[in-house]
Amino acid sequence: MELSATTSAFSTATQRQADKSATKPTDYETFLRMLTTQLQNQDPLNPLESTDYAVQLATFSGVEQQTKTNDLLTGLATQIAAMGMAQMAGWVGSEARAAMPMAIEGTETSIELSPNPIAGADRVVMVVRNAAGDAENRVDLPANATSYTWTPETIAGEPLRRGTYTFELENYRQGVQIENSVVEHYARITEVRGGPTGVTLVMEGGIEVGVAAVTALRQ
Repeated sequence: MELSATTSAFSTATQRQADKSATKPTDYETFLRMLTTQLQNQDPLNPLESTDYAVQLATFSGVEQQTKTNDLLTGLATQIAAMGMAQMAGWVGSEARAAMPMAIEGTETSIELSPNPIAGADRVVMVVRNAAGDAENRVDLPANATSYTWTPETIAGEPLRRGTYTFELENYRQGVQIENSVVEHYARITEVRGGPTGVTLVMEGGIEVGVAAVTALRQ
């Protein structure tokens, strides 16, 4: 990702905010027009007290200030997001670890996994599922395994076909399944993207993961 593109996006967002402020009629002018209309059409036998006008003015001024504050916060959020994405451009080419699908090319002889067993589990089973959600393999792991090297194969011992696969752990205690947990793995970052939901990392194979899901980073 080019830093110049991020800088351009940052400048464009700032300019749009400025243009919006410059072309938007001031709410204060609208209030003055409404107040003049109110004065022209009030009941001459029962006119409003001057204190009522003061209260209206103070209330409207508070609303106007809150509107300006909200616009400012929106602009700042856009700028901060652009700055954060620019800083994370240096992640491209590194490997990130997260609980995410894995793109299998069909030529791997082994893959490095990072299981997260539940504390107190006495049996842990890793379930490997294809893109359709079907189980391709079930592998018993050591109950305390936090790192595991596995040959990507089916339950019949055949190499996994090229595709996208997910991994999860079934945790058991005294023969009873307690809950599932995640299996993380490393993948190389090829792109950093910004969007309405925040910054997203694109991995080799087109896998996308939110930056908040990353638990480790390495060269």
